[in-house]
Amino acid sequence: MSFSLNSWSFVFLFMTLTALAIIGKPSVAAVVYRPSPWALAHATFYGDETASETMGGACGYGNLFSNGYGIDTAALSTTLFNNGFACGTCYQIKCVKSPWCYSGVQFTTVTATNLCPPNWAKDTNNGGWCNPPRVHFDMSKPAFMKIAQWKAGIVPIMYRRVPCIRRGGLRFYFQGNGYWLLVYAMNVGGGGDIAKMWVKGSKTGWISMSHNWGASYQAFATLTGQSLSFKITSYTSKETIICWNVAPANWNVGLTYKSNVNFH
Repeated sequence: MSFSLNSWSFVFLFMTLTALAIIGKPSVAAVVYRPSPWALAHATFYGDETASETMGGACGYGNLFSNGYGIDTAALSTTLFNNGFACGTCYQIKCVKSPWCYSGVQFTTVTATNLCPPNWAKDTNNGGWCNPPRVHFDMSKPAFMKIAQWKAGIVPIMYRRVPCIRRGGLRFYFQGNGYWLLVYAMNVGGGGDIAKMWVKGSKTGWISMSHNWGASYQAFATLTGQSLSFKITSYTSKETIICWNVAPANWNVGLTYKSNVNFH
């Protein structure tokens, strides 16, 4: 088989156009949260080995077992808590420079689910461990016991923010009434935190929700009888994702609804 000059010109033009089309095609990649540098802080613990006292908490996650957080959790000092915007963030923690540290343990990973409030009656360096501007982790006792002996009471640590690895999509727990919807966003992957949130009924446009406290957002709107979708922006990565048709038209308060998307 032979090709004329015009035939080769056509083949060359076709290959060139194809290559340009491939190069010019935009690629979409999910934003992936990366670990932060290690920093120095201190850690204590609260509760007992059952971690029952960690249930609930300032973030509003309720039962930490059924909502996917388990016993590896921590309450953050005010400096870290950031008015609740740090709820759901994840940290690697390792015990350092203490005879109470367990040797051979690199770190344990915890999720922020509570606030460790200031104790102004005590000195910052003697009992007022969570007083600003201290960076402090008040861990569940089972989590603390993974890095140090509980008899230590308090140990110096190194910590860093890490991506939250979650199974499945975001979860939304509903509270409120027919004119006020309060939503707790849970099981958040990636940075673990939320900056903004919107709700959309099947008969409305996107409605901006205001930050209530912890991991909860609220909308003053009549949304009963409509299927609900949510739009969420990560506080850390600024990525925005949409969870379509999370709750059916017959949704009700007191229930948790699951989506099939999440941050990474």
